[in-house]
Amino acid sequence: MQLLNDIIIYMQLPHKDNAVIKREKLTKYLLNLLHPVGGAKAKFFRRIGFSNTNVEIFEQELYRIGKNDHVADQKSSEDSSGINYIIIGSIFAPNGNLYSIETIWYIKIGTQNPSFITAYPV
Repeated sequence: MQLLNDIIIYMQLPHKDNAVIKREKLTKYLLNLLHPVGGAKAKFFRRIGFSNTNVEIFEQELYRIGKNDHVADQKSSEDSSGINYIIIGSIFAPNGNLYSIETIWYIKIGTQNPSFITAYPV
């Protein structure tokens, strides 16, 4: 989001139609209760009804956020190889409720393929 002469300009994820979510990122990280970093996130996502048996729905909800919601912030990646785009959106969970989550997408310098990095509740 940029402010230009008191007009707010909302930005969407660049090259959003090329966005990629690796299935392993979901099954082995965000839904894996035993993962040393992703385990805490997995507790949340599993509690609201996502699991390896409905991972396609989880993936669709994440794509929907990446393709439709506005970028809240952008930062250089830790290794300066690209840009991380932070997008906050709502996810429809299998338990029938709506939850706000923050997603992070990465675009490597010189490419046009946003890659999903992570998500967590807001």
